[in-house]
Amino acid sequence: MAVALPKDLRQDASLAKRRHAELCRQKRIFNARNRIIGGDTEAWDVQVHDQKIKEATEKARHETFAAEMRQNDKIMCILENRIKRDRKNLCKAISDFQQSFQKPETRREFDLSDPLALKKDLPARQSDNDIRNTISGMQKFMGEDLNFHERKKFQEEQNREWSLQQQREWKNARAEQKCAEALYTETRLQFDEAAKHLQKLEGTTRKAVCASVKDFNKSQAIESVERKKQEKKQEQEDNLTEITNLLRGDLLSENPQQAASSFGPHRVVPDRWKGMTQEQLEQIRLVQKQQVQEKLRLQEEKHQRDLDWDRRRIQGARAALLFERQQRRQQRDLRRALDSSNLSLAKEQRLQVHGAFPHRKAPEKSTESAGGVRKASWRRLHG
Repeated sequence: MAVALPKDLRQDASLAKRRHAELCRQKRIFNARNRIIGGDTEAWDVQVHDQKIKEATEKARHETFAAEMRQNDKIMCILENRIKRDRKNLCKAISDFQQSFQKPETRREFDLSDPLALKKDLPARQSDNDIRNTISGMQKFMGEDLNFHERKKFQEEQNREWSLQQQREWKNARAEQKCAEALYTETRLQFDEAAKHLQKLEGTTRKAVCASVKDFNKSQAIESVERKKQEKKQEQEDNLTEITNLLRGDLLSENPQQAASSFGPHRVVPDRWKGMTQEQLEQIRLVQKQQVQEKLRLQEEKHQRDLDWDRRRIQGARAALLFERQQRRQQRDLRRALDSSNLSLAKEQRLQVHGAFPHRKAPEKSTESAGGVRKASWRRLHG
């Protein structure tokens, strides 16, 4: 009794699985209804479904990543705004503290860097009797500005003269400006009069030109109307002539002579050809009938030729069969004659052997000698 090992069980399961897969594959392949030019539609549908599931999963994963990235961006923006607000509040608090408790004037060295130190300081010389004007200060010298009052009076007189001169110059400029304005006004009036006169002349000329243009346009309109009437009349006459020519022409009357070519009677003009005549059609039908009869005759000749060849082939086969039968009869008769001659030769040889050696047995291989004699007789007969 054989014992089933786990290895044998696994091998049997694998074989069964392969056999089942092969049966399923054959069922898919050899099913004419489901098979489409050798393609497995079910496998394609499964692949398409798997691809769609994969794409949907990938899309969902990307959307999840995108949502996480947007959430992280919002958190980063909130944190950045919070950091900026905290930094701004810290800077504001530091600035307020410095302005409240660390003023520049509270420092010990503020007097060294005070921007208003020069404004707060006393001038080097307040007056000539200032007690700070010492000899070493070099703020007061002997003979300095002794004619202050005369100089001041002269400067006042000079300023008065400059003011009077400026007033005179201003009055002169005003007078010149008034003269120039009067001259400009007079010149402008003259120009206005000339422009009015030119405008009047231009209006008169424009009226004359308009009247002449109006008369010219009127004459042109009358001439255009007359020309249109003549053209319409000429067009109607041309149309009537064309219609008459078309009705009487070869195109609508379908004259077959207009298709005749100048290169020969056997050629026609394609764009004027109106079809073949009855004589030509009868000739074509007659030629077609002749062709049909000729084709029937050729087919009949071919049929007779095929029958002749078949009869000859059958006769040849029959003659070959008779000749083969005759050959077989001759070979059979020759074989019989050869066998009888070989038998007689064998008997003679056996008698000779018994007569020369009566105490010996006949050789067992007499059939071989008979066969050799038979072969020699065959070669002698068929030389």
